[in-house]
Amino acid sequence: MNRMYTSAIAFGAGMVVLNLAQRNNLMSGRQMKKLQKRISKAIF
Repeated sequence: MNRMYTSAIAFGAGMVVLNLAQRNNLMSGRQMKKLQKRISKAIF
C-alpha cells in the first residue's frame, strides 16, 4: 500500500515536470517519449 502511494506521488510529480517541459519546449518529442517510458517503467 505504501509503495503504491509513493509511486502515485512520483507519477504525479513526473507528469507535472513533463507538462512543464512540453510547454517550455525544453525537450524534443523523442526525449519526451523516452522519459515517459522511463517513468512508466519505474512505476510498473
